[in-house]
Amino acid sequence: MTEEQVLNTHNAEILLSAANKSHYPQDDLPEVALAGRSNVGKSSFINTLLGRKNLARTSGKPGKTQLLNFYNIDDKLRFVDVPGYGYARVSKKARAKWGKMIEEYLVTRDNLRVVVSLVDLRHEPTQDDIQMYEFLKYYEIPVIVVATKADKIPRGKWNKHESIIKKKLNFDKNDHFIVFSSVTRDGYDEAWDTILAEL
Repeated sequence: MTEEQVLNTHNAEILLSAANKSHYPQDDLPEVALAGRSNVGKSSFINTLLGRKNLARTSGKPGKTQLLNFYNIDDKLRFVDVPGYGYARVSKKARAKWGKMIEEYLVTRDNLRVVVSLVDLRHEPTQDDIQMYEFLKYYEIPVIVVATKADKIPRGKWNKHESIIKKKLNFDKNDHFIVFSSVTRDGYDEAWDTILAEL
């Protein structure tokens, strides 16, 4: 079954931005959280999956997303864009505040079905990437690792880069790993199929 048969992915809008759980939507719609370091391509991933150019704002300035942004998709599903982590120019106080906000959402939100953890296919995972993956495994939160910016690497080297990332993350073979490009749309179908299977 394709995502188009299940929901109209083009019928999407930003619903609200929240700093804590008192602002979360109060219903039982399933949610998919998207986490990753600043400038990993979360906004481009959201826009590509939803077939929209500017629904999620892409920015040349890392660390721009400072709240949990909830996107309503056809009144059947929500994407939750969490603040990008690991950006040095953001103060330690702000990073600590974001970390607490992200942790509160990931640990306490009953609507959460799966976290899409985005990493950059071109580079080894950072310590922040590793900590996020370990955090999700510790709390037994389902996770899909999506390696972005695949178009920046020759296709013949994808497997090598994937192996490096998996080794660094101590990747659980039962989890899903998807190589993705918002430019070529590689990984688009696999990403939707994997997300929908978790709902």
